[in-house]
Amino acid sequence: MIMTVTSMLDNVLRIATRQSPLALWQAHYVKDKLMASHPGLVVELVPMVTRGDVILDTPLAKVGGKGLFV
Repeated sequence: MIMTVTSMLDNVLRIATRQSPLALWQAHYVKDKLMASHPGLVVELVPMVTRGDVILDTPLAKVGGKGLFV
């Protein structure tokens, strides 16, 4: 199936983002660029919390170090 921009406009594009200031800035930047280049596109930001966001009292290396922010 080939999707065209027209058929994509009927849907909502959701972008998952961490809630850190940098992640939110990046997500808003991408959202703004997408909406500017695709008028009518609905883009929603979906906040998420990762394991790395929750574990604040232990060095990340001791928790596993990799895959904590996915």
